[in-house]
Amino acid sequence: MTDLDLRRLEPQPSPSGEPIVAPSATEPDDMVLARLPDRNESYYTLVWRRFRRSVSGMTGLVLVTLLIVMAVFADFFAPMHPRATDTPFAPPDMISFTAPDGSFSLIPHVYPIGETGEFDPVTFQPLTGPILDDPTPVGFFVKGYEYRLFGIIPTNRHFFGSTDGRPIHLLGTDKFGRDILSRGIYGSRISLLIAFAVVTITTTVGTLIGITSGYLGGTVDNVVQRFVDFVLAFPQLPLYLALTSLVPLTAPSNVFIAFVIAVLAALGWAQLSREVRSKTLALARIDYVRAAIAVGSSDLRIITRHILPNVLSHIIVAVTLAIPTVVLLESFLGFLGFAVKPPLISWGLMLQDTNTFSVIGSYPWILSPVVFVLITVFAFNALGDGLRDAVDPY
Repeated sequence: MTDLDLRRLEPQPSPSGEPIVAPSATEPDDMVLARLPDRNESYYTLVWRRFRRSVSGMTGLVLVTLLIVMAVFADFFAPMHPRATDTPFAPPDMISFTAPDGSFSLIPHVYPIGETGEFDPVTFQPLTGPILDDPTPVGFFVKGYEYRLFGIIPTNRHFFGSTDGRPIHLLGTDKFGRDILSRGIYGSRISLLIAFAVVTITTTVGTLIGITSGYLGGTVDNVVQRFVDFVLAFPQLPLYLALTSLVPLTAPSNVFIAFVIAVLAALGWAQLSREVRSKTLALARIDYVRAAIAVGSSDLRIITRHILPNVLSHIIVAVTLAIPTVVLLESFLGFLGFAVKPPLISWGLMLQDTNTFSVIGSYPWILSPVVFVLITVFAFNALGDGLRDAVDPY
C-alpha cells in the first residue's frame, strides 16, 4: 500500500479545523492531492518557529530592537542636551512616587542628591541624601530643548523629562557637569554606527574572498590563504594604535570616523573568510553543485545560486556575534583615546573619565557608560546564540 493510499484511509483536517471526508477509491490521485491542505513551510519559516522558542534569543531580539530605536531617535529619548553643563560630578537623582508631604503620588518626582545640612556625629562630615524640599515632577512627552528629528523636522518634544524645565540627572553628571544618561543615549549612535559599518565591510569582503578561494581552489586558494594567515598572525592592537594615531587631531569628525572604520575593518575580515572557505570546500563536492557544473553553469551562478544561500545562515550568526566584539574594541580604543574625538560622543570616549582610581572611588556613577556596553554585548550575543540554534538543521 502506497503513502497516498494510507492518506486516503485517514481523514485529513481542513484549514478550518473540520475533517475532510475520505475520498473514494475510484477518485483520481491528482484530485486527492489537490484537496489535501498545503502545509509546506519555507526554510526561513522553520527558522523563525525554532527561534521563537528560544527565550534568550527573543530577549536579545527585543533588546537589539530597542537599542536601534534608541540610537535612531536619540534626540527624542535624551532628556537633556548632551552638551548642557550643570554641577560637575553631581550624583544621580532619586526617582520616587512619594510627594513632599509623604503621600503617594501617581506622578513621579525627582529628588536631587545633595548635602542635607546634617553632619556625621563621629567624623563630622556633611551627610548627603535626597533633598525633599523642592522636588522636580517628571512626565512623558514633555517639552525640552529644541532639535530636528531626522535633521529635518523641528520639534522640542522628548520621551520623558521634567515638566517645569529644570534639569534632571538620573545617572549623574561627568566632570564638566554634562548629563551622563543623555550622553550615553547619544553615544549609542556613534558606537553602533561604527559597529554596523565595520561588520558590513568585514562580512562583505570576508564572504567574497572565502567563497572565491574555496570554490576556485588550486593556486588561487593557496595564495589567498597565505595572505589570510599573515593577516591573522599580525598583532592587531599595535596596528590599531599605530594607524589611528596617524589621523591629525584637527581632522573633521566624519573623516576621523571613516578612518577608524577602515582601520577596524582592515583586520576583521580574515577570520570570517576562513570560516566561509571551509564551508565552501564542503559544499563544492555536493551532488547538486557537481550537476550544475556538468550542465555548464557559470562559476558566478554556482556561487550565487547554490553555495552562497547555504552559507548565509552561518554568515548571519557570525554578524550577530561580531557586532559586540567591535563594540568592545571601540570602547577599549575610545578609553585609550584612539577612537572618537570630541565633540563626538561614544561610549568609549565617555569612559575616559574613569582613568583614575580616585575618581572612580569618589564618583562611581561615571562608570554608567559600562552599562550601555554590557547591555549591547549581551543583546547581540543572545541574539546570535538563538539564531545559531535556529539555523542548525541538526
